[in-house]
Amino acid sequence: MRVRVEADGGSRGNPGPAGFGAVVFDAATGDVLAKRAEAIGVATNNVAEYRGLIAGLEAALALGADGVEVRMDSKLVVEQMAGRWQVKHPSMRPLAAEARALAARFTAVSYSWIPRAQNAHADRLANAAMDGSPVNETADSAAQPAGSEPAHRSDPTAWTGATGEPTRLLLLRHGQTPLSVERRYSGRGDAELTDLGRAQAAAAARRLATLDGVGPATPILASPLARAAATARAVAEATGGAVTGEDALIETDFGGWEGLTFAEASQRDPELHGRWLSDPSVPAPGGESFDEVHARVSGALETVLRRHSGRTVVVVSHVTPIKALLRIGLDAGPSLLFRLHLDLASLSVVEFYPDGNATVRLVNDVSHLG
Repeated sequence: MRVRVEADGGSRGNPGPAGFGAVVFDAATGDVLAKRAEAIGVATNNVAEYRGLIAGLEAALALGADGVEVRMDSKLVVEQMAGRWQVKHPSMRPLAAEARALAARFTAVSYSWIPRAQNAHADRLANAAMDGSPVNETADSAAQPAGSEPAHRSDPTAWTGATGEPTRLLLLRHGQTPLSVERRYSGRGDAELTDLGRAQAAAAARRLATLDGVGPATPILASPLARAAATARAVAEATGGAVTGEDALIETDFGGWEGLTFAEASQRDPELHGRWLSDPSVPAPGGESFDEVHARVSGALETVLRRHSGRTVVVVSHVTPIKALLRIGLDAGPSLLFRLHLDLASLSVVEFYPDGNATVRLVNDVSHLG
């Protein structure tokens, strides 16, 4: 008997409360033969995805299947199980080994990536598990049209009307530098990372390597300044990817205030510094205005969305460019620049849809530094 397994997993917080779902279909008729779903406590998305795969394979074996087609919307799990990507993260290796041992018991196994919308049944089960809702093991899938999204899914398209596959930007600020330790304006000055900064970059890189959609093929775009470039290299080492320098992601040119503290800049140019803090069109002396930074970052975003549409992209940059991208995602005014705080090596996530909608998923997350 040949079957089709569709599996999914999710984590609300990544890591956070997690669960998985799996559905086994008759490959010939499309009838639902078995369902599995379970809450697994606090875990990452990738762990939950693997647990869903394992549950689906176990259910297929229990049915006596000899051949199975696995379909998932986790590119990471599909590519690793197909042998095209290495399993680098230590927490993934035991799960991958368990899944491979189960797969070896079938005569034939294949793995295919499918878009999220085509994995709605397994997704619904995973969300039900995270919600603590009971799962009917025998009910068929007629209660919800194929390809539709469950009403309780953590998906903004349910209430924004966004359409199409979003381009997801993982926005990573660089690690600590000597200038950031002393809270000095650090724009075009090419400060290197401190030892702590390198450790922060490595921790952030390990975090990114566990996220769905991140692997050797994931684009890593970085400001060419040394502190961002070094942080990006850490990400590349953790994910197996490659770094592309993007000049438009460089930090604000603070001109004559470069290297000064806030108090020193205010004392040197009290009237100008005050206007600069309240008017984004006012440039620093011999430097840039925030409006100018916003314009070049907006142009860079258009290029990214054109070149990498529908993909996950890692962006390693600085405070102002990252705030600019979040501001665009939120459709907010320039006051956001002064009201939003971003820590060193922090992670933020924003998704841009092809129809012009956007969703900010995460801001200033530093849980990986704990």
